[in-house]
Amino acid sequence: MTGSPEVAYRLRYGAGPAFGVPEQWSEVLERQLAHRSVRSYRADPVSEETLAALIAAAQSAPTSGNLQLWSVVAVRDDERRARLAELAGEQEFIGEAPLFLVWLADLARARQVIGTATAEGAEFVEAALLSFIDVALAAQNASLAAESLGLGTVFVGAIRNRPLEVAAELGLPANVFPVFGLTVGYPDRLDETAVKPRLPQAAVLHHERYDLEPQSSHVESYEELLNAFYATAGLPSSWVNRVAHRFGTVEGLKGREHLRSALQTQGFELR
Repeated sequence: MTGSPEVAYRLRYGAGPAFGVPEQWSEVLERQLAHRSVRSYRADPVSEETLAALIAAAQSAPTSGNLQLWSVVAVRDDERRARLAELAGEQEFIGEAPLFLVWLADLARARQVIGTATAEGAEFVEAALLSFIDVALAAQNASLAAESLGLGTVFVGAIRNRPLEVAAELGLPANVFPVFGLTVGYPDRLDETAVKPRLPQAAVLHHERYDLEPQSSHVESYEELLNAFYATAGLPSSWVNRVAHRFGTVEGLKGREHLRSALQTQGFELR
């Protein structure tokens, strides 16, 4: 990748940046800004050596206290990927990708290490948060590593629609919970996959203290910009409507309103 910072910023924000570019630039920054979701894959397999490299990258992510409260299941079997695709909202690309990684919040290993009957500290919300944060950091490292090797990825949060069925499919023991999936494969027609603009930096970057008041104007300008992107991509318009659909009603959660009970069923006490 050899593009300029100005081009990378323009792709990421849908317009020229309202800020300057740094004196130093890197391929890592360019790679990060060029991230896009890939849902169309060639049949080429992802080698075991490549998988090992992705996991090594994941394990190089920060982890609170070096506790390493995560695991991942690599799913290659066609029939299992098809079943997981159905559980995750019938998203066919999960079955089409040669590799599906299911990322897990894992307190089981820590409990096994402790070896006590109670492991009382692992029963609190803090332990669950640590495991969810750990696995998110690890998975993002793996995704960026995959993209650096010419692979495409997309995160699949819909794994949480029916998490107990996913847990049964993967044989997860108590105190292990499926957080999200990640499809991995060689992109088919990557040039047709656009970089989706994000909110302007002014909407997410606060200096010294949080300021909610300007958010409405930032969202208004972003709505206009993203509607143009959606129209070009042939997608339904309105980011505002997407947010409202997700959080405006319980139905928008698509089964995830039951996550507390699912977590408790898997042994996460959440005290």
